Amino acid sequence: MCRSYYDKKVRLIRDLYCGEKHIYLKVEKRRVLCKTCGTVKQEKVDWLANNPFYTKRFALLVGRRCRESTITDVAEDFNLDWKTVKDLDKEYMQKQLERCGCPGPEAIGVDEISVKKGHSYRIVVSDLKRRRAIWFGTIDRSKVSMDKFYEWLGEKKRKKIRLAVMDMWKPFEESARENVPESSILYDKFHVMKHLGEALDQIRKLEYALVTGKDRRFIKGQKYTLLSRNENLKPDGRASLEKLLKVNHRLNTAYVLKETFSQLWEYDDADEARKFFENWKASLKWQRLEPYQKFAQMIERHWDGIAAYCEPENKVALGFVEGLNNKIRVLQRRAYGFHDEEYLRLKVLTCMLPRL
Repeated sequence: MCRSYYDKKVRLIRDLYCGEKHIYLKVEKRRVLCKTCGTVKQEKVDWLANNPFYTKRFALLVGRRCRESTITDVAEDFNLDWKTVKDLDKEYMQKQLERCGCPGPEAIGVDEISVKKGHSYRIVVSDLKRRRAIWFGTIDRSKVSMDKFYEWLGEKKRKKIRLAVMDMWKPFEESARENVPESSILYDKFHVMKHLGEALDQIRKLEYALVTGKDRRFIKGQKYTLLSRNENLKPDGRASLEKLLKVNHRLNTAYVLKETFSQLWEYDDADEARKFFENWKASLKWQRLEPYQKFAQMIERHWDGIAAYCEPENKVALGFVEGLNNKIRVLQRRAYGFHDEEYLRLKVLTCMLPRL
């Protein structure tokens, strides 16, 4: 045997609780000095975590708790150091990704998240069929940054992509047309409706500036009442909305137009969808709703990416991308922001995966 000495080192390894008691395992690990390389090598124990002072099952317990709680709370509950909890959580998330394997998506969703003030963005790409995030990275939302995802995916898997769902950000579209030219491009419904909501809010502000006296009280503070779907409003909100629409004709018209526009995604035929949009656009005539006119012009310029949803093979869950984005924002708020980029990447990629 190639060694100059052989000994044993006793360690206390933390394991799962027994009731309210902390359990430590007394483990002997053999150490050998190798004559070939001159280094001391320790015996490997397959049930230990990457941090050799904890068992794998204890690391999984900590990782599961970190899915719902902050690192600080978990560290306090388990009487552990903050950095130790973070390292165990990283190990847990890496095992989640290993179990899911390498992605080969057919339909992808592309979005960006803000990681700090000053227009600092990271691109998030998700697999819409498997409903999970598959890529997170870069330093901005430029075409060069988006190209890195397709480069990472590889040519063979890139050819499988038949649909790319995104907002109307031009660099994302240019990158998709260059890297996956055979795929269809579909604009996310929620981003389109967000633009319509912004147009409605501009009309609300214009009306508030025009009216005087007591009529102003019906408009003030009603931004989110107007932007919400009627079925999502509480009784108080519906009552406020009803009063507002009774006293202001232009806002009443703008609200009805906003509610009816969402019917566009219910059509299975592109010609029927186009007819609906032409009728909606025609109803703007003589209404003096300039923000809506600009919105209609924007839809006209991006019509192909909206009408693509009429194709049966493009009927995917458009709400998943927005739901993932909301999940990420919750993670950021709970952690008061992430300073470790790799930890944030792991959190994003595993937030929709099942628990181990």
